[in-house]
Amino acid sequence: MEITSPLVVDLADGEAKAPDLVGGKAANLHVLLRAGMPVPPGFVVTTEAYRRAAARAGLDDLLDRIDDPAELAARARRALLEAEVPADLRRAVAERLTGRPVAVRSSATAEDLPHASFAGQQDTYLNVIGPDAAADAVRRCWASLWTDRAVAYRTANGIGHRAVRLAVVVQEMVDAEVAGVMFTADPVTGRRRRAVIDAAFGLGEAVVSGATNPDRFVVDVAAGAVVERRIGDKRTAVRPLAGGGVARVASPSADAPKDGEGCLPDERILELARLGTRVEDLYGAPQDTEWAIDGSGTIWLTQARPITTLFPIPVSGKAASEEETRVFFCLSLAQGLYRPITPMGMSAFRLIASSVTTAFGMPPADRLAGPAVFAEAAHRPFIDVTGALRSTVGRAVMLRVLSLMEARSAKIMRELTADPRFTILQHRRLPALRRAVRILRRHRIPPRLVRFILRPSAAAGHIERAVAGLRARVRPPAGVSGAARLDHAERVLGETLFPVLPAVAPAPLAGGVMLALAAGLLGDRATPSELMTVLRGLPGNVTTEMDLALWDLATAVRRDSPAARTLLSASPAELAVLYREERLPRVLQEGLTSFLAVYGHRAVGEIDLGLPRWSEEPAHILGVLANYLRLEDPDAAPDAVFARGVAEAERMIETLAGRVGGWRRHVVRFALRRARALIGSREAPKYCAVIALTAAREQIAAVGAELAAAGRLDEPDDVFFLTLPEARAALAGGDPRPLVAQRRAEYEREERRRRVPRVLLSDGTDPEAVARGGPGDGSLSGTPASPGVVTGTARVVFDPVGARLAPGEILVCPSTDPGWTPLFLTAGGLVMEMGGANSHGAVVAREYGIPAVVGVAHATETIEDGARITVDGSSGTVTIG
Repeated sequence: MEITSPLVVDLADGEAKAPDLVGGKAANLHVLLRAGMPVPPGFVVTTEAYRRAAARAGLDDLLDRIDDPAELAARARRALLEAEVPADLRRAVAERLTGRPVAVRSSATAEDLPHASFAGQQDTYLNVIGPDAAADAVRRCWASLWTDRAVAYRTANGIGHRAVRLAVVVQEMVDAEVAGVMFTADPVTGRRRRAVIDAAFGLGEAVVSGATNPDRFVVDVAAGAVVERRIGDKRTAVRPLAGGGVARVASPSADAPKDGEGCLPDERILELARLGTRVEDLYGAPQDTEWAIDGSGTIWLTQARPITTLFPIPVSGKAASEEETRVFFCLSLAQGLYRPITPMGMSAFRLIASSVTTAFGMPPADRLAGPAVFAEAAHRPFIDVTGALRSTVGRAVMLRVLSLMEARSAKIMRELTADPRFTILQHRRLPALRRAVRILRRHRIPPRLVRFILRPSAAAGHIERAVAGLRARVRPPAGVSGAARLDHAERVLGETLFPVLPAVAPAPLAGGVMLALAAGLLGDRATPSELMTVLRGLPGNVTTEMDLALWDLATAVRRDSPAARTLLSASPAELAVLYREERLPRVLQEGLTSFLAVYGHRAVGEIDLGLPRWSEEPAHILGVLANYLRLEDPDAAPDAVFARGVAEAERMIETLAGRVGGWRRHVVRFALRRARALIGSREAPKYCAVIALTAAREQIAAVGAELAAAGRLDEPDDVFFLTLPEARAALAGGDPRPLVAQRRAEYEREERRRRVPRVLLSDGTDPEAVARGGPGDGSLSGTPASPGVVTGTARVVFDPVGARLAPGEILVCPSTDPGWTPLFLTAGGLVMEMGGANSHGAVVAREYGIPAVVGVAHATETIEDGARITVDGSSGTVTIG
């Protein structure tokens, strides 16, 4: 016998806990009711009623026939508005009405979810009186599932239109004297246990819709105190009308407090905050609630849903009391990666971090779990830097490194040093000095510094040998089992990689010492912009060499008509297929093969070993090559630009040396030339890291293929959504497919996240959000990175894969890694949200001679794609318009 779902259920009934039947909003109201919270009584017209209405309206047919979202939304709305509400549903609604006015509110199945609130996407009707009006309001709520904004929201959040159904909540109206919204955590700064309350006279619709300027109160929940208050004018209120419906009226009324005073006394504010805490504790997460206070003074909750915009708080292995505030620094963001890290990529980070702390004499209890300071949130790796911030040596080193590599994070950390919660506790310098000396001696760094300064060619040879040795050590034995492959990957990441890094680091370090020496001798005789000019066209930078090799390939293809024609006529995806089938024209096929033989281990987001390398997916590189063919001006050719940069640098060395006399002139000239000879090798440590990551990826990918062949994974690449221990468990016979499906869904949601904090406190506060100001007078400021001024069209890019950057356009992006740099060859300038003067993007921009400003807060939000902007890489300003 077929079991049919009910058309109507009471909010208090057990059936009302099922979101598939009653939608997210109603299910949350049911939870609140069962927990004894003050929720107005009511009932739900279930999703079964909507399903029947949608079937009668022919929605499935519309979804099959119409691809255009706007047309689909309009046709679906019209069909539902014209649908008749069945007599049995009308009777069921009428039987449950008490004669009091009701609120009729949409409750979609994809609503009030932990990752997507759908706030305001469907409609609500207030002060509905009588059965006919209620039935009509239900029908209009059904139709509101197909508003343009709701369709767009579902599309943006990756939720299929067929998967969503709508229930309708019908609740007794609260004739509110005061109403509003309460967040149990600050939605802007992220700080937990910081209730933010917006309140105004009349119904809460005035606050929710933005029709009035409400009062705002901020409560420190732990202290039980109102810590901020901003009194709004509250000039508009929403009030119920006698015959049904609502109207906006002037406020405050004659018997309300006079304009300029708050609509809630402190005791009521604190009572609301305590109720909010109860709701948050019930759900175990911060909540966005709506509330109303009636004429008798009773507080009612009319809604609760998760605050989906909060960034989760990192969880580390570091023991800390609840009262102690910790400081977390995002590792992947510092490396120019906004996107989430795959679980296997995170597993690699943990192993590498364990090898680092072990080298410093602090081995973790479990190297696969990582050191205690390693933390994770939203599929991003964080480091707990509280100990460093509260140490004399740690603070000095951290601020110095960040000022060079990530200026925005350095600014945040400097501001935190003034916070009494982060005063210095560790004043002793000797333990850190001993540890540093041990590392320096073990890896023979001081003698190498001296040798490389005296003979830069020795540095190049040393790095070549170190890279060759690493390649040999990461090569796996032939014919190994899946478990042995994982063993090898763990050795590469946890033992082989780290010793190579201090072996190649002395060369760029020596170059930095020489640059600092010259800058010190020159003093105010040289500007930062002039010193940057010295660093144009540096030799020995593997990333620059890679980009120029790609340009050489483009030049060869340009000279070959069949190759050029093929490259410009097919899409990158089609070209990739032809490449794998070895059907590209010979010049292009052989040239790309040679390029990938050297650089195929690189990729966009290459620090995540879970992402494919260019050798696996060459479509991006083929798209970049096609873009290079559109560069017609020979003077703008990257090799010509690079050569001019070399000449400018040499002239600047002579200019700067000429500004000082005597022995200083010779030392400045010597130091600047040594800086040029050595600093280009700054990319070598990361290059080595990517070699190791790619080697580990190859072994783990083979394990994925083995698991897929055994039916334990659907696809070989699913293995990258497991950790190393989980992959071992799968080899032993476990079924990880449900876990992989869950992880993939989480990862895809995180790919859509646009705001990732650089620094995050353990109470949820994003310090940069606290200090954030407006963009000002049309200009943005950041760190000067590459001198020069350019005016052009801004091209805002979040993912370089498939991006088209016309010659001369200014690249505006969150951050970059080596996978982005092929775009630099045709860019007229660079604006980057992340980075410092010595970050990767800044260095490459200088070498190509394009003006660049980095560390520009909120650049991708403020600068519109296609806008005309001016980039001044000497002053660090970006002017819009």
